[in-house]
Amino acid sequence: MKRKVRRGVYILPSILTIGNLFCGFYAIIAIYKIEYSKAALAIIIALMVDFLDGAVARIAKATSDFGVELDSLADLVSFGVAPGMLAYVFAMQPLGRIGWLAAFLFAACGALRLARFNIQTKQTKKLDKRYFVGLPIPAAAGIIASCVLFLGESPSLEILEYQVLSPEVTSALMVVLVAVIAFLMVSKVRYRSLKEFDISRRHPFTILFSLLLAMLIVASKPSLLLFGFFFLYALSGFLRYLPFVRRRVSLDLGEELELTPGEPRSL
Repeated sequence: MKRKVRRGVYILPSILTIGNLFCGFYAIIAIYKIEYSKAALAIIIALMVDFLDGAVARIAKATSDFGVELDSLADLVSFGVAPGMLAYVFAMQPLGRIGWLAAFLFAACGALRLARFNIQTKQTKKLDKRYFVGLPIPAAAGIIASCVLFLGESPSLEILEYQVLSPEVTSALMVVLVAVIAFLMVSKVRYRSLKEFDISRRHPFTILFSLLLAMLIVASKPSLLLFGFFFLYALSGFLRYLPFVRRRVSLDLGEELELTPGEPRSL
């Protein structure tokens, strides 16, 4: 029998994806107007819309090939081009060619990351949905956007009227940060997927304490929390290489492989 071709698109997820694209486009306009904080905030909002887009699509079972491709194109603008331009104009522009090459490297690695992810999602039998291979491009964009929000409209850091980081030092550090993030996106470092986090299961007491501490930081310095969250997530991919973490992962995997009497399980 011939397979019937589905016509039309899912409206709500597509509208959210277009909203993601709108935020990325607005961020580029804000960069042109030298409104860096607004551009960074637009990228953060695009992150939230992108997360909501995926959640709605999974709950409503409204996933499609069209939605995947549209989401990738929107992500390339909001989390690839816009953050690269923001990092360049905000801090790396004084470095000239090195600055815009680093910004292009970020956008190019983001495009490669999205293309590889689309191929992996089509190979469902070989894909472990609990992990991402390489740093997700929304998290990479979040690092740059939160860093700009933390520094403010000027690429320098002052604490108690004392300049801790000069604009020249910030420019050099931004180039290094952008290059490292770009490498992590195309690397094979595995990152835990927050989409698979089950809030119904029991978790260590330290997680509750960490959430309370995060709430206090939000009340005092929201931009610092955002930068810390994305930065620690970028480092979390390397934690599994530590000896005690590797042992814990092996134990968890062993518990998942245990067979329940009378109910054989398969991976």
